[in-house]
Amino acid sequence: VQLQASGGGLVQAGGSLRLSCAASGRTFSSYTVGWFRQAPGKEREFVAAIRWSDGQTRYGDSVKGRFTISRDKPKNTVFLQMNSLNPEDTAVYYCAAKSAGIMSTMANIKTYVTWGQGTLVTVSS
Repeated sequence: VQLQASGGGLVQAGGSLRLSCAASGRTFSSYTVGWFRQAPGKEREFVAAIRWSDGQTRYGDSVKGRFTISRDKPKNTVFLQMNSLNPEDTAVYYCAAKSAGIMSTMANIKTYVTWGQGTLVTVSS
């Protein structure tokens, strides 16, 4: 499967953005899809993930209550709705996919094998 991330941009603090991760080559049906982000000088960190088959989700602590991950089965696309953005959310956001597994592995970056290109999100203060 190939992944195409989009939707990044410049937004003011308190604003919202929605990122998209579209699959090509095959469907997400047997995958877990995650979003990760990497700010300048920092390690890539887990943001959110969704297991395609049953919609189970998991979030990183820094985005809980602000970000929502969802899927659109007919469009074979995963979305990341980001609300109440703050400058600390500025980063390149990546979507990634892995074979669906148990929930405890959803945040483990090492288990993701397919990565899309990043999309830059910049939040101004």
